[in-house]
Amino acid sequence: MTKAPTGADSPKLGWLLQSYFYDYLIAQRQASPRTVTAYRDVFRLLLRFAVRRDRHALAEMGLQDLNRELVLAFLDHLERERGNTARTRNVRLAAIRSFVSYAVLQDPLALSTVQQVLAIPMKRHDRGPIHYLSVVEMNSLLEAPQTSTWSGRRDQVLLRTLYNTGGRVSEIAALRRKDVDAEDRLVVHLRGKGRKARVIPLWRDTASLLRKWLEELPDEPGTPLFPNRAGQAMTRSGVSQRLKVAVAAAGCSCPSLGRAKVTPHVIRHTTAMHLLQSGVELSVIALWLGHESIETTHGYVEADLALKEQALARLAPPSIESTRYRPQPELLAFLDSL
Repeated sequence: MTKAPTGADSPKLGWLLQSYFYDYLIAQRQASPRTVTAYRDVFRLLLRFAVRRDRHALAEMGLQDLNRELVLAFLDHLERERGNTARTRNVRLAAIRSFVSYAVLQDPLALSTVQQVLAIPMKRHDRGPIHYLSVVEMNSLLEAPQTSTWSGRRDQVLLRTLYNTGGRVSEIAALRRKDVDAEDRLVVHLRGKGRKARVIPLWRDTASLLRKWLEELPDEPGTPLFPNRAGQAMTRSGVSQRLKVAVAAAGCSCPSLGRAKVTPHVIRHTTAMHLLQSGVELSVIALWLGHESIETTHGYVEADLALKEQALARLAPPSIESTRYRPQPELLAFLDSL
């Protein structure tokens, strides 16, 4: 437990942030390294903005300096100057809310300031259409890597695993050799948001490719399943870059891919849509993707026009006898009088 400073009426912001990260996020919440990094980046941006805007000395800042006006100006700065979307803006605000909710327990004198910050609403935003690949496009992408090279074989297994599991790019990049059971059960163990773990079955061809790929890796349980040239686990940007290379290669045989913006998350959407189109229940897809709520998965139903057309085809059109409208004499007289 971080010891509170003495000799001052209110603790400084620096101590509060240290206590928040060490005592709360890491020790109590056991937040993942990705969560800690994301929250850290929020406060890096916020504090640098505060210094520029209000000429604050960081060492002297307290919780009361983190007021509603500063936070609103910071959120506006994120959207206008840094080009953040409303969704990203809301994520940053959630991190600030989490911190001030914890910090006010250490500094009750700042309660009114914190209440005003907590009253800042999340910003509404439009939900764009879900982008996904057709079966033909996905097959072309899976066949794109050149398996005559080490990186090509890795990329082939990487893309197959992305599509088979529907995993988030961070989940796939974090996979280790010990997370794959390709011998008997043919499954892969993913660890998602909030340290939630799930087990995804593998297609036999995916398992076969993984078995061959494991032969090229060091026989250590902690070995990254998809290493870069230095032997380290691939980063999210590294996975995105290799996907970009595969999309460019697949575009030669499938021109529609050349016009599409394909990201690892698009592959995740593609997995969900193909499962849905194959008749898999929404509740199963939610478990497959690691969604906390099935409401999140409902978006895929909205995105699939074919499913809507099938539902419409099952519904008999209403039997309504059409009749010709005959105007009444009173109405004609009224119109004639105008």
